[in-house]
Amino acid sequence: MNELSLLDNFFSNALEDTLPDFTFRGSFNTPRVDVKENKDTYTLEMDLPGKTEKDVNLELDHNVLTISSRSEENSEEKSSDKKNAQNDEGTWLIRERRESEFSRRFTLPDDVDGEGVTATFKNGVLSVSIPRKLQAAPKRIAIEAA
Repeated sequence: MNELSLLDNFFSNALEDTLPDFTFRGSFNTPRVDVKENKDTYTLEMDLPGKTEKDVNLELDHNVLTISSRSEENSEEKSSDKKNAQNDEGTWLIRERRESEFSRRFTLPDDVDGEGVTATFKNGVLSVSIPRKLQAAPKRIAIEAA
């Protein structure tokens, strides 16, 4: 296998292709990924606007690369009393940006070097470099007469 297999690709795109754009497309919080294959490496780039390197978790376990993030807004609104919930700044009618969470998993091909994976985060873009191992050339085995 010479390309990355996206485990969640079916689930991510299945609903988006069947539902109208205005219904759910922006609500899934699943960032898009670009994957590039070179002779020596695979490069994965993911746009994560508003996040920092501290907000993102990157794990490699048994050739499965997982990129995830969870963030919550830390605001306290202890009272359910409408009079106390309303303040000088107004009352929230819809509050969709309080928390965000995503997780993407990628099954890596057998030719990756898991020990050499590196990641950088710059201007809201996560770049993961996954080096490839040198594949052993086929070896001819001599057969001896018994």
